[in-house]
Amino acid sequence: MKSMGFSSDDVVLIEKGNKPEEPYVITVNCPDKTGLGCDLCRIILDFGLSISKGDVSTDGKWCYVVLWVIPHSFSSNIRWASLKDQLVSVCPSNSASFYFNQQSDSKSSSSPLVYLLKFCCLDRKGLLHDVTKVLCELELTIQRVKVMTTPDDKVMDMFFVTDNLELLHTKKRREDTCRSLYAILGDSCISCDLQLSGPEYEALQQGMSSPPPTVAEELFCCELSEKENLSHALTPDLNKLKSPSVTIDNSLSPAHTLLQIHCVDQKGLLYDIMRTLKDCNIQIAYGRFSSITKGFRDVDLFIQQKDGKKLLDSEKQSSLCFRLKVEMLHPLRVIISNRGPDTELLVANPVEICGKGRPRVFYDVTLALKVLGICIFSAEIGRNLTSDRQWEVYRFLLDESHEFPLTNNRAKNQIVDKVRRTLMGW
Repeated sequence: MKSMGFSSDDVVLIEKGNKPEEPYVITVNCPDKTGLGCDLCRIILDFGLSISKGDVSTDGKWCYVVLWVIPHSFSSNIRWASLKDQLVSVCPSNSASFYFNQQSDSKSSSSPLVYLLKFCCLDRKGLLHDVTKVLCELELTIQRVKVMTTPDDKVMDMFFVTDNLELLHTKKRREDTCRSLYAILGDSCISCDLQLSGPEYEALQQGMSSPPPTVAEELFCCELSEKENLSHALTPDLNKLKSPSVTIDNSLSPAHTLLQIHCVDQKGLLYDIMRTLKDCNIQIAYGRFSSITKGFRDVDLFIQQKDGKKLLDSEKQSSLCFRLKVEMLHPLRVIISNRGPDTELLVANPVEICGKGRPRVFYDVTLALKVLGICIFSAEIGRNLTSDRQWEVYRFLLDESHEFPLTNNRAKNQIVDKVRRTLMGW
């Protein structure tokens, strides 16, 4: 695979550790662009990998990134060749890219084709997660979902997906996908169909209702309440943790601002930091993401504004520090509310300015509910726009169970706790 004068092997290199327990090392050597770190971290998170430590340096035109990654316990079967292809795809192709691509982003490229996967089967606990796991392994990205349970215990699922491999237009890829689903669903599968989506995709988006105002206020609130500051106490051995520490120092470099972060470790931490800096048009000249020390992380970043100047304005400094604290402490919102006579679990995460959502949220939520033994009556994914940003919202109507009576507040708190722990990798 050639890329404007040099091979993809020169752009991205993935090396296996010398011992089974040692991390893989991903090296990226390519022209720089604003937000490249965010794009790399999103792909790594999407493949079920955790970044144990990292280094990044750039002169503004060319960058060199080294990331040490380990698979999550549920992601032992990583397709490393496909991961490499995905990482190469977000790297600028040559040095001219620095000049021409600074204003471009993923949303400027052509949108991937959306396909509708529709199947009907008998309901059972953990069904939705088992299907989601198959789709992740096939490298199909879930864009929207509509899941309905009928009175006779049948499930009609509609998954709107895009293909990271861009092969769903082929008959073989579609047949392989349906065959994989039949394998996991077994004799309970009644029908399975996969085809290019039509007007039903737009109709589904327009037909989704927004959460009630009181629920939306709690779900999208950007204030750091005392309750949220203490929410990290749910993690083992971290009961004394308060808000993350974010400091700015302009005395150490004549050209760059030093941004220092000290916080609890969690899944997707580096992605959340990079996503926030990308959305704020902050460029990183040099950065180090340290290994875990007693459950905590230290991140040191030498940064500049997009105009190449230091961050000297006190209001901009305060705004960036506050935004980073919110995104690290509360990158995903999880609440339970009543939807008429039913109990609804809602999970929300901010969408990047380029329009991309956080990877594997649906996977993690359905995994948590499967572990708890809770059946999902219906599920849907939509987007909500608030005054300052767009949110991806996952809504699940839950079935009553003996283990978790949904009229019991303690049981509801246990559900929220388990879902949040799974999302945060605790």
